[in-house]
Parts: sequence; C-alpha cells; structure tokens
Amino acid sequence: QVQLVESGGGLVQPGGSLRLSCAVSGFTLDADDDYYTIGWFRQAPGKEREGVSSISVRNDGRSDDASWYADSVKGRFTISRDNAKNTLYLQMNSLKPEDTAVYYCASAEYFSSWYLGEGYWGQGTQVTVSS
Repeated sequence: QVQLVESGGGLVQPGGSLRLSCAVSGFTLDADDDYYTIGWFRQAPGKEREGVSSISVRNDGRSDDASWYADSVKGRFTISRDNAKNTLYLQMNSLKPEDTAVYYCASAEYFSSWYLGEGYWGQGTQVTVSS
C-alpha cells in the first residue's frame, strides 16, 4: 500500500526558505521500468486546491524526469527526488505570504490523473509565511 508522509512545514518570514519532504513507502522511486507522477499540491483557507509542482518519471534508463511548475512558483520552488531515501522534496525559496497553505504530496500513474487529484495523497503539512 502506498503511503506518503509530508514534513518540513512551519512558520517562515517573507523572503525566507523551507524544504518540504515527502517520505514514500509502498513503491520505489527508482524501480526499473516503472513510471509515475509525484508532486505537490497546496490548499489555502477558502481557496481551491492547486497543483504546485510535479515530476513525471519513466525509469527505462533512457528518459529524463519531466518537471512541471505552476506559474506562481516558477523560479522560486524546485522539486527533486532522492532515490536512496525514497523521498521527494520541494525546496521553496523567496516565500511570499500568498504561499501560505497546507501542502500535500500526491502520486498517480500519469500526469493527467495526478493533476486531477487522483491517486495517493499524504496528510499534508502547514506552511505559513508571515512577518
């Protein structure tokens, strides 16, 4: 059974940085011949959930990861994976008050299904950007 456990949220001042982690169990990020999309959503109070960033992986020995970022975070956030730790990360720099939200890790077989919110979800971690 796939489980995704987020950590790393907290309170940070505007302009600051945080790194979110998503510990993955139930599947291996670098399993041969496997393909999936994994990434981050966020939801602020009173707002709809939105996709933040994802990577789409095809472990066929020939393909590079395909990264996707929402326009609102391009140039500030970086998604990455550590296969040895089976963990996904989201490095968030130059944080703004509008980045305040609960951040969720989610995975699905394809980007299209991931973007629709299908698949597996973690419980979320709170990020608050405030002075």
